[in-house]
Amino acid sequence: MDLGPVLVANRGEIATRVIRACRDLGVPSVAVYSDADANAPHVGLADEAVLLGGGPPAESYLDADRVLAAAVATGARAVHPGYGFLAENAEFARRCREAGLTFVGPSVDAIHGMGSKVESRRRMEAAGIPVVPGGFDPLPDQDAARAAADSIGYPVAFKASGGGGGRGFRVATSPAEVASAFTGARSEGERFFADGTVYAERYIPDPRHVEVQILGDSHGNVIHLGERDCSVQRRHQKLIEESPGPTVDAAMRKHIGDVAVAAARAIGYESAGTVEGLLVGADFYFLEMNTRLQVEHPVTEMVTGVDIVREQLRIAAGEALSFNQDDITLKGWAIECRINAESAAKGFLPSPGEITAWTEPAGPGVRVDSGVRVGDVVTAFYDPLLAKLIVWDVDRAAATARMLRALREFEVAGPSTLIPFHQRLLSSAEWRDASTCRDLVTDREWLRATSPTA
Repeated sequence: MDLGPVLVANRGEIATRVIRACRDLGVPSVAVYSDADANAPHVGLADEAVLLGGGPPAESYLDADRVLAAAVATGARAVHPGYGFLAENAEFARRCREAGLTFVGPSVDAIHGMGSKVESRRRMEAAGIPVVPGGFDPLPDQDAARAAADSIGYPVAFKASGGGGGRGFRVATSPAEVASAFTGARSEGERFFADGTVYAERYIPDPRHVEVQILGDSHGNVIHLGERDCSVQRRHQKLIEESPGPTVDAAMRKHIGDVAVAAARAIGYESAGTVEGLLVGADFYFLEMNTRLQVEHPVTEMVTGVDIVREQLRIAAGEALSFNQDDITLKGWAIECRINAESAAKGFLPSPGEITAWTEPAGPGVRVDSGVRVGDVVTAFYDPLLAKLIVWDVDRAAATARMLRALREFEVAGPSTLIPFHQRLLSSAEWRDASTCRDLVTDREWLRATSPTA
């Protein structure tokens, strides 16, 4: 494959994942790292590594100038951004291409268009894709916000156009809450995404969060790899994902797959991407499109047998997809638990500190994507995700049992992790009945009982 050395502009488990995919393809890799990550596993795994700067992301992984300088200095010919940091930064993608580097991802226009929720809603509506009912125009002030809420009806969600991960998202259940919801969404949009643009849409209280993995190449081929259910969340941040969706039958799978492919075709999408939606009964509404690799991509890999990262690299090299839609079948069931350095018993409080013990589970149907080892220090600089534990088995019940076995084998000392939370939730009647588990995740007393000493 003619792609040349690939610089992986990320850290942690996703950096190791991409570097291993490069190795599988015989492609040299270049790692970048901060002072805080000098001894991280991804640094030693790559063929070459470059120090970017200090621990804070603004001094390292978010510094586009330093990342591009590292690519030029090492002779890299491509940049894989992973997820987070610069992954959905249209300006960074443009600068990569202007520097003669292949950006392992979609076009600048696709990133820009889908990065703005206002713009993406407009594009999807124009393409006939169902979107959550609401407005399509930015709201300039509180008066406009109140008028929009009265028109849409309560409860209403105010969203920052560039927001994500639960940030820039506020709900008003009555006119009295509009001002604080609107200003809260706008301030978080400005703070975290440098964009204070806010729009309003109907708030759906307890939907299923279902997303569809898509792949598109430069030869006009676009396919989907089935759905993932990511309904177990806290503050709109995912905790557990599974594939297939427990409430999705064959007819619904075809419908939402067709919607996702149509959305990708509407913007000429190339690379791996995800169409996220809300499933309410028999209705599927477009929510947003993530123009990058998703954290939860392994569950799709486990049920389809498709290496999504390898396909990303092949697509970036100009190759056509090696399979078509009819070749894709979902076999068995996969579940992913995010092993974050957080204490669910303390309201998901981050838990920094040195990792003094780390033993990963193994055995049939068990996969661990990790980016840490004993001696590493979890800092407040970065996302608390330490690893992803993924299991596969013949059906949901068997996969759940296997996950519980793997969680028992997973030993971590030092920082608190979400392992006790996952054990308790996956043993609950709510999980067994395939509910969204929102009542549990927001129940402080239930969460306190996930403490190892409870």
